[in-house]
Amino acid sequence: MQEEQTTNSGSAQKRRELWNLRPKWLIPIVVILSGFLIFFIAQFVGIYALSFYALIQGWSTAQANAWINNSITAQFVYVLTAEAVMVGLIYAILKFYNQSLASIGFGPKFKLRYIAYALMAYPVYLVVFLIASKFATSLFPYLNVNQAQQIGFNSVHGGYQLALTFISLVILPPIAEEILFRGFIFEGLKKAMPVVLAGVLVSVIFAVAHLPEGGSSGPLWIGAIDTFILSLVLVFLKQKTKSLWPGILLHALKNLIAFMVLFVVGGR
Repeated sequence: MQEEQTTNSGSAQKRRELWNLRPKWLIPIVVILSGFLIFFIAQFVGIYALSFYALIQGWSTAQANAWINNSITAQFVYVLTAEAVMVGLIYAILKFYNQSLASIGFGPKFKLRYIAYALMAYPVYLVVFLIASKFATSLFPYLNVNQAQQIGFNSVHGGYQLALTFISLVILPPIAEEILFRGFIFEGLKKAMPVVLAGVLVSVIFAVAHLPEGGSSGPLWIGAIDTFILSLVLVFLKQKTKSLWPGILLHALKNLIAFMVLFVVGGR
């Protein structure tokens, strides 16, 4: 009887192995669909949270839209909610399969050399991006390299708003996006394909996810090139160190420089 229970327990554990799919070509499809579903659910919950607050305040649609689009606090709440939901969903999936965030590289062990890796990787990313953008403009002369990225934070005034903007752009996205893309999706794709192919594919997905940030001006193609190159470097760091921390630091460094240019120097 005890042997039978052990066998049943082993079978149940096998059935709950993450990405244990047959045929193997199903794995990338399920991984990508799961990633996009997590991403869009998180965005929906973020928008719903703001809309619900406007509803209980009794605001009209015009008032609600004005607050959502122009309030720094509203943008902060949206980013915080969306990123928290994203990480929470990934944590719940991993927990169901008896795994943790550490299993995809987001472990508690932080090493000082990760800072050095991020600092050394930034100029590599920058040089490769400049070369790639130059090559892209030679192939597509009408590519708008000066197209503005719609990041949702405008007219930032005072230390309070600047702090909320800093957290929303420099702290939260690098953590959540690395957990989703270089953690959850990349590790899943590696189960079914070579590491290089998995790295290129997750980088394409990462780039596509940033295309809508062109807003009313159309797809942000130069941003897609930028994030594709960045993702390749982030994948390399993840594969090299088996940790998401160097990538999080590099991602945060890139966003920090953009934050300083836009909001501190440029006074956006």
